[in-house]
Amino acid sequence: MASDTIIAGGGPAKSAPPAPTSLVTKLEHLPDKPGVYLMKGKGGEILYIGKANILADRVRSYFLKGADLTPKTRLLLSLVTDIETLVTRSELEALILENNLIKRHRPRFNVVLRDDKNYPYLRLPIKEAFPRFSIVRKVQHDGALYYGPYVPAGALRETLRAIKKIFPLATCTIEIDGKAERPCIEYEIKRCMAPCVGYQTSKEYHEIVKQVRMFLEGRNTELLESYHALMVAAAEREDFEEAARIRDRIFKIERTLERQRVAQTENVDQDVVGLVREGAAADIQMLFVRGGLLVGRKDFHWGQVQDTSDEELVRSVIEQFYSRDVIPPKQVLLPVPLPEADLISQWLSEKKGEKVLVLAPERGIKHHLVQLAEENAAAALRDHLRDEASERAAVEELRKLLHLKKAPARIEGFDISNIQGNQGVASMVVWEAGGPKKSDYRKFRIKTVAGANDFASMKEVVLRHYSGVKEEQRPLPDLILIDGGIGQLGAAMDALRELGLSRIDMIALAKAKGEKDERVFLPGRKNPVVLKPSSPATHVLQYIRDEAHRFAITYHRNLRSRALLSSKLDGIPGVGPAKRRDLLRYFGSIDALTEASEEVLQRVGGVGPQTAREIRKALASSN
Repeated sequence: MASDTIIAGGGPAKSAPPAPTSLVTKLEHLPDKPGVYLMKGKGGEILYIGKANILADRVRSYFLKGADLTPKTRLLLSLVTDIETLVTRSELEALILENNLIKRHRPRFNVVLRDDKNYPYLRLPIKEAFPRFSIVRKVQHDGALYYGPYVPAGALRETLRAIKKIFPLATCTIEIDGKAERPCIEYEIKRCMAPCVGYQTSKEYHEIVKQVRMFLEGRNTELLESYHALMVAAAEREDFEEAARIRDRIFKIERTLERQRVAQTENVDQDVVGLVREGAAADIQMLFVRGGLLVGRKDFHWGQVQDTSDEELVRSVIEQFYSRDVIPPKQVLLPVPLPEADLISQWLSEKKGEKVLVLAPERGIKHHLVQLAEENAAAALRDHLRDEASERAAVEELRKLLHLKKAPARIEGFDISNIQGNQGVASMVVWEAGGPKKSDYRKFRIKTVAGANDFASMKEVVLRHYSGVKEEQRPLPDLILIDGGIGQLGAAMDALRELGLSRIDMIALAKAKGEKDERVFLPGRKNPVVLKPSSPATHVLQYIRDEAHRFAITYHRNLRSRALLSSKLDGIPGVGPAKRRDLLRYFGSIDALTEASEEVLQRVGGVGPQTAREIRKALASSN
């Protein structure tokens, strides 16, 4: 994916341009305190956000005569017309505020991470009588244990599969009280010991939980030694079936560990950062090592960062990544030393509740881990560069095929979704620099159209969206893609004409009934352009159309599900509007809420045992 940072042309670094007259007085009266500064352009848009221990010294340093600046910084200063400062009590508070503001405003001169998702964790509520794993994306201080992050999600699924095969823990969502009539199939295949029926006590269950914790926390020697002892004991009492079962468990653990083990001797949780560059492009790879095992990795790529230093790239990734709901490890290993390493260490230590070391190792095992991350970054960068070359060829083909004004770098796609004319919604997705830019996706409820009128709905949504874009002076797309035929295209074009934006290229993509070929409708042209199925340009348009359709359908289903769920919660004693909203947010669907046990329901704030029983009773009677 490409960088969100605008880069100036090449050339040697030059001294700073003179400060605009409007800033001279402000520069003379900057506070000598820690804080955050926001550089703004002519329209008030935030161009850059930075932090400083002494605001006056840092901000003035940009405008010092003879200051050695990169072309990117010179371009930034040429656009700055105002600087706002926010004073904090410490540099640590300034770091936290800077991260929050960058996440909110995404300034174009900052290095901004495009991936804004929260990462999945495994949650284990060890205080419960029979704790079961669940997947969460928000870490809470609730006494439960959290393992992760697991990135990509496939790493989490693989870990859960391994746990299910090796350790006989319950995976159901029913309330476990030992009073169930009979065990399920999981008991028959020895993947659960049926505590629901009373075949296993809470104490026995927690012994298995203890073993799972050893597995996830890298205490593998201790775990295997305990299993060997249990196997020998079972053999000595001539329980050969149990001994064989433990032997198989040992084999599965060893095989799983062998696949995930990282070559190191320290049993310490570590996040390892590797950085590589090629030309103007750069790639950072983060490896998540937990208990000596590689549990996941995360890739960050930029296409045009030749004027951004290694230190700024690494610092931006570290600060923005951990500003999310992420539990830091005990060590963060970096490819370059950072001037702010002690400050970042202090910040991460406060987040974790114990000491976190931020290191740039130059030798030894830790250095070898950084080299491993760099090897992974190099492989990822080669893949990105190859993909970007293919994408450039695809959009150039698209330009020629459809006679567009320019090869589109940013395409915005729209789709309408309604079922039987009810709860009409629309989606807008963004394809930029060769991939989806999900932070710019938008969803809409149809407000002015009654019934299933796709043409009027399309006009409403396009008019609403680009009215806002125009008013806020946000960047316009190079191409707009409408899901539909000539009718939808005409409605969307009417909206653009009303806004004075008809200069933007717009097309509609549809399939003829009974045909496989995609057809593109162009404004002012009656006959569509038939696309070749094997064409890269076709694949780009299909991806955007399908993504818009998926996003609209998902939103529509969520609205219908939430409406039905909300109606089922109406009238339940103890469930008012606020609690109903919290339940909807936590579970998200009727199925998830209906399957939840009273124990699980009580994880939602304000839901006690009595309210949980009332919810279970109401949902059971409505099925």
